[in-house]
Amino acid sequence: MLDPLMVRLIGPPINWAGRSLARRGITANTVTVFGFLVGLGALPALAMNAPNLALVLIVLNRVADGLDGAIARATKKTDFGAYLDIVLDFIFYAAVAFGFALLDHDNAIVVAALIASFIGTGASFLAYAVIAAKRGLETEARGTKSFFYSGGLAEGTETIVFFVLVCAKPDWFVPAAYFFMILCWITVAMRIKQAHIAFRSDTTRAD
Repeated sequence: MLDPLMVRLIGPPINWAGRSLARRGITANTVTVFGFLVGLGALPALAMNAPNLALVLIVLNRVADGLDGAIARATKKTDFGAYLDIVLDFIFYAAVAFGFALLDHDNAIVVAALIASFIGTGASFLAYAVIAAKRGLETEARGTKSFFYSGGLAEGTETIVFFVLVCAKPDWFVPAAYFFMILCWITVAMRIKQAHIAFRSDTTRAD
């Protein structure tokens, strides 16, 4: 929901930084992997009861996630780079959620339900992108991307706001997670409805 707004707000400085890094020979995939490894550090940070450190690592991961796309746009985008970016993003999201189960074992059931909602949003997002690509659909509402980004209430920006909030206020994790799960499942329902409207007519016929 907030991703288009964030693209307009931070797009220009991120693109400028991406061009500067590209001129120095830094590749998008290098930044993707580096950002992933930094973000993955939030898992042991939470396990060691250091949510403030986890917050910093999460923010650094998101900065890297913006920079890798900017570098790719300044050089040459590749399908593998787009693939790597989205795969590592989803692993990162699940790892941070799991970290809250390690921070407090009483969170375990809620974390399991939260990760299930992430599977719902991830599957609805990627399945929509596959069919959209098959039909040649495009959108730049969330910036220039390598594949179709379908919208919803729980997108990247909302996910990071949630992670930042629960790192800053770990005691709020359970109610915040339940609220965010509701947003996730509403997003899944919205995407299914969007897909029903966009994909209900066949574009191909069997011979």
